[in-house]
Amino acid sequence: MKHKFEKNMSDIFTEREKNTLSEHAFLTVNTKGRERPYTPCTIRTEFQRDRDKIIHSQSFRRLMNKTQVFLAPAGDHYRTRLTHTLEVTQIARIIARALRLNEDLTEAAALGHDLGHTPFGHAGEAALQECYDKDFTHYRQSLRVVEVLENNGEGLNLTWEVRDGIVNHTGKHMASTLEGVIVKFADRIAYINHDIDDACRAGVLKREDIPKEITDVVGQDHSERINNMVTSIIETSYDKPFIMMSEEVGQATNALRDFLFENVYLNPVAKSEDAKARDMLIKLFEYYVKHPEKMPVSYCKNLEREGIERCVCDFLSGMTDRYAIETYNELFVPKVWRGQS
Repeated sequence: MKHKFEKNMSDIFTEREKNTLSEHAFLTVNTKGRERPYTPCTIRTEFQRDRDKIIHSQSFRRLMNKTQVFLAPAGDHYRTRLTHTLEVTQIARIIARALRLNEDLTEAAALGHDLGHTPFGHAGEAALQECYDKDFTHYRQSLRVVEVLENNGEGLNLTWEVRDGIVNHTGKHMASTLEGVIVKFADRIAYINHDIDDACRAGVLKREDIPKEITDVVGQDHSERINNMVTSIIETSYDKPFIMMSEEVGQATNALRDFLFENVYLNPVAKSEDAKARDMLIKLFEYYVKHPEKMPVSYCKNLEREGIERCVCDFLSGMTDRYAIETYNELFVPKVWRGQS
């Protein structure tokens, strides 16, 4: 069906960007574009289109059943990789809007930043580093998902700036746009605060355990901490060609992250199942390397070009916690034989 508009809506949106955004914002008209030819959309800008491509992808839907901190949590209110992604996106958009940067670019990169995360969180990442490649990382895998694996092996054909924001959301490198840098800050703000919330819910941590010298700076409760961290970024970065927190809040945020590593991320209670998850994925990896034909057809397309181990890694990293457990049980756990009575 063909639609006729008096005006091209995407042109209206890009013109609005020129008139309203900061001089430091990345304008959609300046995008480096996509790797493959495409037909422009008349009702969405390029970054709005990327946002929609990500939301409608299979890998985005799978995030709902991937671990954040607690493996395959039975409780209804623990974060998953999907709820984490939504919280990151909300925080990132608040910052981008306040700084008059490109919200659409920020939103798309935030929504896609964890698409390549493994089942069982960082335990799964560690497993693939052990059995596949010591340099495997979820952020490079996220880039591979949108460039190669999604859409039946065609990739999502996203803009260069969104892909840059995805692959640089963590680690030493910084994104090339301020919008991409915002995602890195929003990711840390989100996981620090919601992981405290989940750890307290699980009985691993008590709020009063957090050192007073930290809470005196960033706040006592969940919403207060997020508000203070976000406000610090906005106040420090407003009309500046960089994104950063104030020195005081930044130091307190880093101290809070260090506290979480010591008391939650490395806590034997919270991580009691990590070794099992790691061993399970390693055994699955070994099985599919020997039997690649047992993988779904979509993961077998690149066997000749990229090799068995790369394709098995792609298959396993795309699994949800539940699917990985079910697959392991199907392959390795004997079923009870029930004869006729």
